[in-house]
Amino acid sequence: MLREYIISEAMHALGIPTTRSLAVVATGEPVYRETALPGAVLARVASSHVRVGTFQYAAAWGAPEALKQLADYTLRRHYPEADEDGNRYLALLRGAIRRQAELVAKWQLVGFVHGVMNTDNMALSGETIDYGPCAFIDAYDPETVFSSIDVHGRYAYGRQPYIAAWNLARFAETLLPLLDDDRNRAVELAEEELAAFGEWFRRHWLAGMRAKLGLSNEEPEDEHLAEELLALMKEHKADYTNTFRALTHGNPEETALHGTEAFARWLERWRARASRQPEAETVSRQRMLGHNPAVIPRNHRVEEALDAAVNRGDYRVMERLLAALSRPYAHTPEQEEYAAPPEPSERPYRTFCGT
Repeated sequence: MLREYIISEAMHALGIPTTRSLAVVATGEPVYRETALPGAVLARVASSHVRVGTFQYAAAWGAPEALKQLADYTLRRHYPEADEDGNRYLALLRGAIRRQAELVAKWQLVGFVHGVMNTDNMALSGETIDYGPCAFIDAYDPETVFSSIDVHGRYAYGRQPYIAAWNLARFAETLLPLLDDDRNRAVELAEEELAAFGEWFRRHWLAGMRAKLGLSNEEPEDEHLAEELLALMKEHKADYTNTFRALTHGNPEETALHGTEAFARWLERWRARASRQPEAETVSRQRMLGHNPAVIPRNHRVEEALDAAVNRGDYRVMERLLAALSRPYAHTPEQEEYAAPPEPSERPYRTFCGT
């Protein structure tokens, strides 16, 4: 529960739509993981707690009118603009698809791994919900998995966009009775909207990646430029956050890629691309500062804070960490100690579901 508090506050500071933690209250009962741990409950604050799983439950167990009532409630609460659409329930599906595409793109851009992206953990508000087994990647690898229960890598970092699309398809299935009286027509309408998810995700991800590279205008080769950097990062096990941080500060020699011919060629192409900006270099650099965090909740730092709080009753470690995470784009000298990646001995890292 303290992990959820730390990570949700960090996500909020990073500018990513998220639920917040109001309070963590000890239960006085043990929870059994690898060892017995003190149990607690979390009071979570959200725009609402309506999820894809809520619709699945209503569709499976409720009367048809109950599904309609749930959809109408969700529209009023989160998508009031849908009233202007000819098909309100199709507008609900479209709105959910677009919000999730943007949300997951933002996750990918900061290296966040949710860990358990089942349909009950996809909020219709478009906020990140349920931080049980989540973590942030250190060395870039799309196959990264942290959750102890994700033994097949279903929710790996690189698969998150695909799982989001799968969840939205399940949401669309629940809405079929509301989309059109003709089921075949309802399926056609849903499939047309679902097909747009990939393009919406790509659009948000590429816009974010351009910003991380200091680019404001658009050129056809930008996506390849970004993907080539990620491929180099994977090959050389470069730290995701710190690679972008080094580029932001004009210190590419501080990356694990430095000294390789491939990275030298990439730097030359990136600098040539950056020179074609319609603005001064200082403006481009400011854009990078605002999109590349100096700090993220590093897993070893989170564990350090949890250990102090749970085993020694010392919350000062967590408070210092939260202070550093509260302004991730400040790039202050005080954040330096929280920017260091873990030692090799501190990997691999496992997280556990909060239930």
